[in-house]
Amino acid sequence: MTARIEHLVTAGTFDLDGGSWALENNVWIIGDDTECVVIDAAHNAETILAAVGDRTLLGILSTHGHNDHIGAAGAVAAATDAPVFLHPGDRMLWDVVYPAAAPSRELADGDRIAVAGIELEVIHTPGHSPGSVCFYAPTFDTLFSGDTLFHGGPGATGRSYSDFPTIIESITTKLLTLPGATVVNTGHGESTSIGAEAPDLPDWIARGH
Repeated sequence: MTARIEHLVTAGTFDLDGGSWALENNVWIIGDDTECVVIDAAHNAETILAAVGDRTLLGILSTHGHNDHIGAAGAVAAATDAPVFLHPGDRMLWDVVYPAAAPSRELADGDRIAVAGIELEVIHTPGHSPGSVCFYAPTFDTLFSGDTLFHGGPGATGRSYSDFPTIIESITTKLLTLPGATVVNTGHGESTSIGAEAPDLPDWIARGH
């Protein structure tokens, strides 16, 4: 197997509902020496393009439409002619950042995206936002969870377009059913695993976030 996972951290702001918060984002690149995809083109296009190098960028895969996860997608796409993928449930968030340009491709639950001899399965996981998705790579026993699941619980649901019962339903029925050894590479912060998080589900429900 020549495909590999690469990890970048970029910094910027998350802007929603009139607020702005400084934060760091994880950017994940999956591919080999000739082709790759980027999961969440966050903040800094130059850093992402340098990591892609002279490889063919097959797509920019967006876990959701918040500005901190798509802010560099336009510039990366323009530099590489790569399509940008987004679930249509988050189009209203996309339009805030890119009012004059639509995403190139729509993501749907069950879609499979091929790169470097492996496949990424799209899992629609609404809750953090209506169009949130995760990308599951069985070859690596790895889930790229965006802001749906973190070390310590679900993604935030206290702002516009989010809903706590919905994210709990998504995590319970679509993510915690994956093998316990599945690594969870998140949108922010450290990675975790399905097995490490699953026992805490009752505590998340009890605390309400």
